[in-house]
Amino acid sequence: MKKIQKWESQFIIVALGQAISMLGSHGVQFALIWWLAEKTSSPFMLGISGIVAYLPMSLFSPLAGIAADRYNRKLISIFSDMAMGMIALIYAVLLFFFDLPVWTVFIMLCVRGIGSTFQQPAIQSIIPQLVPKDQLIKTNGWMQLLNSGSFLIGPVIGASLYSIFPMYIVLMSDVLGAILASAALAIVKIPEIAKTEKEEQHFVTEIKEGLQVFREDKKLFYLVIAEALCMFFYAPLSSFYPLMTSDFFNLSAMYGSAVELSFAIGMMVSSLLFSSVLKVERKIRVSFIGLFGMGVMSMICGVIPPTYIGWIFFAASCIGLGASGNVHTIPLTAYIQESVASEKMGRAFSVLTLISSVTMPIGLLFSSPIAEKVGVNVWFFISGLCIIALTTLVMIRFAAKHRRQETGVPH
Repeated sequence: MKKIQKWESQFIIVALGQAISMLGSHGVQFALIWWLAEKTSSPFMLGISGIVAYLPMSLFSPLAGIAADRYNRKLISIFSDMAMGMIALIYAVLLFFFDLPVWTVFIMLCVRGIGSTFQQPAIQSIIPQLVPKDQLIKTNGWMQLLNSGSFLIGPVIGASLYSIFPMYIVLMSDVLGAILASAALAIVKIPEIAKTEKEEQHFVTEIKEGLQVFREDKKLFYLVIAEALCMFFYAPLSSFYPLMTSDFFNLSAMYGSAVELSFAIGMMVSSLLFSSVLKVERKIRVSFIGLFGMGVMSMICGVIPPTYIGWIFFAASCIGLGASGNVHTIPLTAYIQESVASEKMGRAFSVLTLISSVTMPIGLLFSSPIAEKVGVNVWFFISGLCIIALTTLVMIRFAAKHRRQETGVPH
């Protein structure tokens, strides 16, 4: 039997702690959405809750990246997790004693969003401090597998708890998750990064240095440009899954939940493959293939006929969507972790967080009226076509630039 190495045991402790935290967070998030829906029956209020949750990521991502590079990442992650748990505890106590207006949930969602914004780059930057470079693909596969599992199981836990207990009891699962995740991280010894004079530079200067990471690595620069362009079309699709099932296929909520399950299965299967048998050498190329695959699957979703058999193909395509997303994300994360200097890694990951947090609301503002006019299935097709075209154009542009550099031809 193979002996577990020290770095493996340390990684397992951190990963399991994060998995427990994510289970609590996904469960509470699901319960809050249902609670808000029952209290208000207002799509507008649900839309506001989404903006409130995403807005902190857009505003604080640059600051979170600098904090992860300048200060103790372990303490940042623990503090962020405990802050999210504390706001859940405070809100639970207030709900127990008072009949709070529904708008107060926006405050909690905002604080949770800020906590998550600071925690993500810190945790992502901690992993390469614990794990050997040649194991980053595997460990990121495991992290994505745990994330996919919590995405799948968390709402089930949240729905079960919400159907049995009042909301203030459901919130306690988030508190418990934060405590266990923080305790797991606290017992792991993480090597400190040597401080340099650059850490005392101005805030704006440090942001520029973080962006310089992508300018210096042209492969990474072109991939992130492609991701930013594609996410504008891809990110809003997650909000249209229910409408595809209910309006286009004219099926019940049970079928809608099956579609969400299909997407999570695709994520889990691909994560499992990356964490076990897949060995990726050309990470940038594989990540580009993942983006291209997201476009192909989206386009297929848009041409499926509105029949029961069509819905089965739609669910199968959603498996492909979930898998393609990981084919893009896991190699990209591993590439950044192994190629970017440790003292700049937090800022590099905060750029990715900023991309996702900005493209979702802007993409929804742009796509919602179009989808309402032409149909959500047509928007799936348009999105897929645009993602394929943009990915191909960026890849051609990069290949042409790479050839010119090799042959010495001037720009």
